[in-house]
This record gives sequence, C-alpha cells and structure tokens, in this order.
Amino acid sequence: MACFDRELLRLVPKVLRARDFYLYLEGGKRLTDLWRSGGRAVLGHKRPRVLAELKNSAERGLFCAFPHPLEKRFIKALGGLFPGRSFRLYLNESSLRLALDKASLSGPVPIWRPFLENTAAAFFTPVLPFPLGPEVLVMEKNMEDSFPQGELIPPVLLAPAARALHDLMAAIKAGKAPGYRKIEKALCQAQSDGKGIWQRRGIYITTETKGGAYKDLFIKFLEGGFLIPPSPVEPVILPFSMSPGEEAKLAELLVPNP
Repeated sequence: MACFDRELLRLVPKVLRARDFYLYLEGGKRLTDLWRSGGRAVLGHKRPRVLAELKNSAERGLFCAFPHPLEKRFIKALGGLFPGRSFRLYLNESSLRLALDKASLSGPVPIWRPFLENTAAAFFTPVLPFPLGPEVLVMEKNMEDSFPQGELIPPVLLAPAARALHDLMAAIKAGKAPGYRKIEKALCQAQSDGKGIWQRRGIYITTETKGGAYKDLFIKFLEGGFLIPPSPVEPVILPFSMSPGEEAKLAELLVPNP
C-alpha cells in the first residue's frame, strides 16, 4: 500500500461537478479526467445505476455500520471478479494498512487494476470502481487465519459498490478498451527518438518522472485541459471515449518538447 501525496490537486481550479470522463470547473471550463480518483472512477463519474443504488440506500437511512444482507451481496460480486478467493473489507485505507501491519506482512502489497491481468499474487488490494469505498483485501483461502475479520461497512456504501462491481465485470467481459492510434504512434515515436518518458499498458500510462519535473508535467497537462494523477506513482488512465481533437491534443502533450 502507498500513502499518496496529492498536494498537486490544490493547483486544480474549483471543480463544480463531474460526469463521465470530465470535470466541470468554476468559470465554465472543463478538464478531461485522466486520474479518476486513482482509478476508482475508471468507468467514469456519476454512473446512473450506481447513483440510484446510493440514493435508495440513503433513503432507507442505512448510514450506520450494522450487519446487513448487502455485505453478502457485495462479497458475492467480489467472488465473480476474483473466483476462489477470500475477502476482508475495511472502511478506509488506514484501517486496511493497520490490518496489514498486524499480520506482519513485509514489503509492498500488490495493487490490482481492472483491464490488467495481474491477479496471481497470494494477496492484493484491488482498485474498485466506486470512489467512496470500501477498501478490500483479496487473498488466497489459506491466508484467512492471518486476517480473522474485517470491518462492518455501512450499507449505504455497499449497495452502490456492488452495483459498480457488476458494471466493471460487464465492461471487462465486453473487452471495453480504446485503441487511440494517435497516442500509440506518439508514444512509439518518442521511444524511438530516445525522448519517451511514458509507458503504456492497455488504458494505463505510467512514468518514472518524479519531484519537480513531475509537477511541471502536471501543470502542463492542466493548462492543456487534462488532469493527470497528482502523484507519479498513480497511472494516467485513458477514457473509453475521446474526440479526435482531444486525442490529438493528448498525444501532443505526451511527447516532450524538443
């Protein structure tokens, strides 16, 4: 697990609303969101069915962390995504990190991201498509004794999280991934010229740029109309839809100036 430094978000103008892959700013401008809450909005912001589940649970007053049948529904949805695994739920990242410390696990915990086949580790934490949580630890069944129990999660969070999981599984099954030839061509050309600082795997683009140089990148993209992650350890996430003009602009930003 990593504690991300997200201070660069303070450079972003005030965001009034978010929808699909866009952030709408004070003053009428918008940003194409390539961060998406660290991947928790990988399918886009304000998904109608997820929002409906949240509203319905809130109407029933299910804000407190009591036992509820929705926990079983959420676990069942996780089992569809990670068959043959066991799960522990935690309210937030701090609670999950504390559980990992108590289990005396050394080294970083692998992070699973949708649309990448990297679930072979004995245990890992998935980035799930719902920004309000919960945090989940996925493990092999023989590790259950190391994590005797998780935490109770408010049903108001479990209901939309389960719906988001089903949406994610449907998107993965449909093979929903953009091509973006202009971006791929720009990245390949930059590598050929020895100027490549970005590496792409599917919808994820990463860089090893750090410190002040990454801050400069963050500002450059922000001025160009794109929000990249506020921390270089998080990947840029390509949206599933982008206009030709947006793709051309992003391709231009991904290639360093001569």
